[in-house]
Amino acid sequence: MATHVTRVTGSEAYRIGGALLLLAIAAILTAFGFEHIGGYRPCELCLMQRWAYYFAIPAAFAGMALVSAEQGKLAALVFFTIALAFLGNAGLGVYQAGAEWKLWAGPATCTGQQSVATDARSLIEAMKATNVVRCDEAQIRILFLSFAGWNAIISLLLFAAGLKAAFAAADQR
Repeated sequence: MATHVTRVTGSEAYRIGGALLLLAIAAILTAFGFEHIGGYRPCELCLMQRWAYYFAIPAAFAGMALVSAEQGKLAALVFFTIALAFLGNAGLGVYQAGAEWKLWAGPATCTGQQSVATDARSLIEAMKATNVVRCDEAQIRILFLSFAGWNAIISLLLFAAGLKAAFAAADQR
């Protein structure tokens, strides 16, 4: 029994899945730290970029459990789905980072621009609906990259890890 547990938990798919899980947890905890400790409020696109992490963390745990249960093909499907989620997330991060660098326009809902009010009531309603956290302006840059830029890089790493875990799980014997 101990040999079986060591063989499964020492497998490449299990190790890569664990690394993916830990990196995803570290990334989302860092985002929460910047928000709740650092005072950086997330914009609408920032919140959307968290969805991949909310999906991937329990899914990676499930993938690792499937590897342990010697369900390699199913684990491969889970890890491949995680990889696709992070590929899409990287695209979203690149989109936001490009908007921050003014390479293209960001979404109209995140620019803080609203329609022109025609009376006082419209002005008050427009002010209530205005999102003051802009998606097209970086709140901070760390080593020349905004949060969105760092998310794109981390998401690409997690995409690669998800693919590698998927192929390793599929090859599991």
